[in-house]
Amino acid sequence: MRKIINKHKLLWLQKDFSWSCVMGVVFLAGSLLFNHLISAYVDRSAGAYVQDIFLDNLPVFNVDWIINDAVIIFTIFVVGYAIINPHKIPFIFKSMALFIGIRSIFITLTHLGPAPIRTYLDPNDLLINLNNGRDMFFSGHTGLPFLLALIFWEDKLMRYVSLGASFVFGGAVLLGHLHYSIDVFAAFFITYSIFHLAHKLFPEDRNLFNEKNEI
Repeated sequence: MRKIINKHKLLWLQKDFSWSCVMGVVFLAGSLLFNHLISAYVDRSAGAYVQDIFLDNLPVFNVDWIINDAVIIFTIFVVGYAIINPHKIPFIFKSMALFIGIRSIFITLTHLGPAPIRTYLDPNDLLINLNNGRDMFFSGHTGLPFLLALIFWEDKLMRYVSLGASFVFGGAVLLGHLHYSIDVFAAFFITYSIFHLAHKLFPEDRNLFNEKNEI
């Protein structure tokens, strides 16, 4: 614990690091606000449900605990890792902000409606209040963990945990009829492009992320 505290002290005393972290928080908060506002527009503009080869042949399963509780547990795990390795925080935050911002634009383009029969989601759950469930293309539950897997690729534990989360959450939104199959499968390809775009936009943060000074 003392090593972690000392590492934070050393980094936060560096003006460049502190400023980069602040900007990362600002970008992430701004992308979440943008996503919330866009979700309200998507909710008003949602169209009709269209047929899907997977959803038409899969029964609806109750995946509420995966979509909410498991996602929160995964988020806490990632946050804990970032606290232990603070030099990775700026690139993680900025990459996530870029992902959320790009996805917010994507969901405005095609106004597909949700499946008429889908899993029950508790309206009191935290994550349900952030999205209305009509933000279809592409799946954030699939894409964001996959982005983290790409970011953490050199760390086997984080890579496999993030990949596992991506596959589990992607499967869950299909089994719960919360996303079309194209939302899930396309998320991997779009997220891969976002990852490389983050490399181009935040090279200094990426270099700091790759420094071999983990505890």
